Amino acid sequence: MIVLRVVAESARTSSYSYLNSGPRQSVGGPSAILFSGGLPVRGLVFTHDMQRALANRGSRMLGRVRRTVIVAAVGFAAAVVPFLGAEPASAHGFSSTVYAKIEAGDEGHIRTAVELEYDLLVVSAADSGHDDPLFQAGTAAFEAGDAGAQAAALKSHASTVLTYVSDRFSVSSRDAACRPTQVGDATISARDGVPHANLLLDWTCPERVGEHVVRSGLFPDGEGYVKGTKTIVTYEIDARSGSAALDAANPSFSTGQAWYQRFGEFFLLGAEHLLSGIDHILFLLALIAGSRRLREIVLAATSFTLAHSVTFMLAALGLVEVPGAIVEPIIALSIAVVAGWHLWGIWRRGEHATDLEAAGHGHLSLDRAGWIRLAVVFCFGLVHGLGFAGALGIDEAWSWTLLWSLLVFNVGIEVVQLTIIAVVFPLLFLLRRRAPKAGLWATGAVSAGVSIMGLIWFVQRISGS
Repeated sequence: MIVLRVVAESARTSSYSYLNSGPRQSVGGPSAILFSGGLPVRGLVFTHDMQRALANRGSRMLGRVRRTVIVAAVGFAAAVVPFLGAEPASAHGFSSTVYAKIEAGDEGHIRTAVELEYDLLVVSAADSGHDDPLFQAGTAAFEAGDAGAQAAALKSHASTVLTYVSDRFSVSSRDAACRPTQVGDATISARDGVPHANLLLDWTCPERVGEHVVRSGLFPDGEGYVKGTKTIVTYEIDARSGSAALDAANPSFSTGQAWYQRFGEFFLLGAEHLLSGIDHILFLLALIAGSRRLREIVLAATSFTLAHSVTFMLAALGLVEVPGAIVEPIIALSIAVVAGWHLWGIWRRGEHATDLEAAGHGHLSLDRAGWIRLAVVFCFGLVHGLGFAGALGIDEAWSWTLLWSLLVFNVGIEVVQLTIIAVVFPLLFLLRRRAPKAGLWATGAVSAGVSIMGLIWFVQRISGS
């Protein structure tokens, strides 16, 4: 028997039928089969009808993928939209941050400038002091957006406000409590568009010592208004300067504490900030869902880290200042864009959305789509860094202690980020290998939901709702 070699120019793109046959004429034109001799052959026959059938099959497959994206988007939207109406536009949950600056005052006093969210202070102080007139006047001024009326409400009920703050924020020396006295009237300022009350307190301590303990339990979870309140303290007293982060788990610190204790607090603060900031987590999930291989997610995460580290440090040190009204909407838009990028790839290429184009040369070996995505992620990382700095809210002059505190805060963010990638991406990779269609469904559903949430947050933040 003679072994025949079958030549088919359309073999790479055509469907085929498998035949056992004797001598026959060429079917389907010159691109079908070439025979040599009259012996029976076992070969492949490519026909125009089969090519059309394959094209129709591909169109139907792409249509099913597109319907999958649409159904996933609609379904996810129906599930999450009812919950989004109750979420704040900041997407960081119902929490609050108090800012306190401590320095040496006149005649041996300890002076503290405390900055608290105005509306939260009004309802908490009024509830604690059973001062309904404060609640009525304070909330009316808040709803009217009248800073003068807000300050007047606090002035009229200064004793209620001072009692609430001093019962939950204290300075002590050698276990002896210092006595607070309010300096001047409370003033109103805005931080990221939110009214804040500013109280200036002088603390008189029983004796002068070289170490003080600061404790904060402002706006505790038990009040039922917010959860996980943080107090960011910057200080320059007792011949020392630095920063500290206080919360329910770590409610106090000493100005004489060791450096590693202070850095540990900032590490935990950075980790908790990423975990409590659902917008940053969704951005990370969108990156993971759209990454086709491990190298892409590693490079994307590295690009994002470098970018947000630069702007975070510059903004936290006061060298760059961008209003939150600009930063927050762009962060929301970045979530929608990165997630939508993967959806667009599924829409255009169907089951081939995760296929690589011809990779470029060099150590990174990224194709054109990979390079564009990396640049987009870097640009959005610059904006996210401004958001991280705004959440930390440190307003302190340059010092090496501050620099290290900021770096440790950033490391806390990165550890959580890398942990999420290490857990989620291998699972996604395994799913894509074992069940490609299920992997496409999963990433499509995640990207659709994340994109919708990003767009809703964008509209909320632009409109201020």
